Amino acid sequence: MQSQFLAAINQLCDEKGIPKDRVLETIKAALRAAYRKDYGNRDQNIEVELNDSAEGTVVYLLKEVVKKVESPEQEMTVAEAKKYKKTPKVGDTIKIDVTPLEYGRIAAQSAKQVIIQRIQEAERDIMYDTFKDRENELINALVHRVEGNNVYVNLDNKITTMLTRDQQIPRERYYGGQRLKLYLDKVIKTTKGPQLLISRTHENLVRKLMELEIPEIKQELVEIKGIAREPGVRSKVSVNSNDPKIDPIGSCVGQKGVRVTNVMDELNGERIDIIQWSENVEEYIKAALAPAKVAHLDIDEEGKRVSVYVQPDQRPLAIGKEGQNVRLASRLTGYELDIMDIGELSEEDAAKLKPEVENVAELAETTGLAPEIIEKLEAANLTQVAQLKGLSAKDLTGLEDLTEEEAEAIVEAVKGVA
Repeated sequence: MQSQFLAAINQLCDEKGIPKDRVLETIKAALRAAYRKDYGNRDQNIEVELNDSAEGTVVYLLKEVVKKVESPEQEMTVAEAKKYKKTPKVGDTIKIDVTPLEYGRIAAQSAKQVIIQRIQEAERDIMYDTFKDRENELINALVHRVEGNNVYVNLDNKITTMLTRDQQIPRERYYGGQRLKLYLDKVIKTTKGPQLLISRTHENLVRKLMELEIPEIKQELVEIKGIAREPGVRSKVSVNSNDPKIDPIGSCVGQKGVRVTNVMDELNGERIDIIQWSENVEEYIKAALAPAKVAHLDIDEEGKRVSVYVQPDQRPLAIGKEGQNVRLASRLTGYELDIMDIGELSEEDAAKLKPEVENVAELAETTGLAPEIIEKLEAANLTQVAQLKGLSAKDLTGLEDLTEEEAEAIVEAVKGVA
């Protein structure tokens, strides 16, 4: 083994990104196998030394010094050992130089395929270790070629793998040179190299894209609590803020909707509904069924089933096209949702329903708020009941000269209809 060959090994390691010691050990193993095949036998304990100098490769036969020889290929007596060492003792390992004269040429020829195979194995192991650490991450890909329903993509210019049909977004078109973002679900070690399970349909692709586009999510100021997805069509994402000063929905939507639009564009125009997560099951289900307005919920906690009562004009919205809205809401909340007409509600429950009130004029009619209070609210541009929800008496006191008593009356009136 000449220093020129070792220089070639160094170049190979740099090109393939393989540790030099791993390649050298692979070559040593191949040369040991070649020696045993052409000059020795499989029972011999062979050691190979690779040197940088012109002296090349040295092959040693290793034998242990014993009192009584039971395996001649691996053992020798003290008397035999004295040929190689002045004062041998039992337990010593004797290295005998058995390098054949033409070993370099014969070994190279015999070991060539073994070396290639071992280096390929080392490459596969390196590739496995590289991508194993990136499981559950977003990964950049370049479409290499399309064959029928299968799309072959190059990941980070390191490995080409297949995006199977079941992991493709329905009706999304793929072409050579196209850049995609994929979700790396799992990496499996096989004899042919690492198998990468990649996806464009996984729910976590939406999560990772939102982390990329929305700094508040990346910084964990806003938390994604749940995702329900029908790839390429629609997703519902529930979010919650860990900072009371941050609006989770506004953070996700962005100015003029630019943040959520960027995510939708990456998903081939898939619609994304951002909703407010709540610990209160009733509020969470109502938010999940938006844009439909829910009149009443009958919740069976034990059976995880909910009867959702809506007005007749809200029923199509609640169900959605081909049942999509209720299906996604059900998966998001973890409850089986049955959409019912308000007319099917029992008289007792119907009597408990709060009247539907949208503006402050209707609020006055329903709750009897004084006209002067309504005038002050309108002067403050608070004309919709939705604007008053969540406001305390302290928030309202002083607005357009509203007194503390008037502010408390407004809060109680809103509670009666909200």
